[in-house]
Amino acid sequence: MTDPLFSSARAAASLPETNSAPPAPRAADVADPESAVWPAAAPQSATPLDTLIATVARLRAPGGCPWDADQTHTSLVRHLVEETHELIEAIEDGSRDDLLEELGDVLYQVLFHADLAAHTPDEDFDIQDVAARLTEKMIGRHPHVFGDVTLHTAEEVAAAWDGFKAEEKPGRTSVLDGIPAGMPALALADKVLGRAEKIGLLEADAGFPLPIESEADLGPLLLAIVASARAQGLDAERALRTAVRDLQSEIRGAERPADDAFDAGIIALPS
Repeated sequence: MTDPLFSSARAAASLPETNSAPPAPRAADVADPESAVWPAAAPQSATPLDTLIATVARLRAPGGCPWDADQTHTSLVRHLVEETHELIEAIEDGSRDDLLEELGDVLYQVLFHADLAAHTPDEDFDIQDVAARLTEKMIGRHPHVFGDVTLHTAEEVAAAWDGFKAEEKPGRTSVLDGIPAGMPALALADKVLGRAEKIGLLEADAGFPLPIESEADLGPLLLAIVASARAQGLDAERALRTAVRDLQSEIRGAERPADDAFDAGIIALPS
């Protein structure tokens, strides 16, 4: 299931039994990284997370694993994608042990990228910086928990969420900003349709007049559409992505002054 090079259990097992090493130095604090003193293991009284952080540092340090030392953020992308899909599979159809393992593999990816950044002078941040940034963001996005805003239901939180994010990212000018273009077409379509609803281009209950009452109904229908496309030599993923791009153009047109508006004809669902 998992590349052994990315097994945290394998990495931790390779650590010498010593508890006195200091944490890994950051690149910006080391004049000559080749001469730095790197950790052999986590310090005494370390938590399992501390030990895992030390494991990653040891694997990537001089004298560690050549493969690990040779990786970059870019080279690790395919592993992150694979591990994420394995986690999704564990959530949807796995056991407790599957979930435990796959969460660990995704966490290992985060720690690996953070360690890379810590030893890249132009990046110069580590996992503690990542945690600090995330804590700041979560507190800022939950003023109903950490501030004086009052929101009682999940629906109220969802309605206020965009405002919280807008305060955090004032440079965004479109409801489409922040949507990853590389999302699978079906997930991208769902996301973009949601943004169309937010600006009133599409009603939340709008849809095709099809007998869909559950995912058990929806799944076979989607599969039948893909099968029909395949039989005719059509690429369902590309077709949906093209339609989503047209919808995005229509949304951006609706966000511009009326004389610049663009109508792709995507919103007018059949009745």
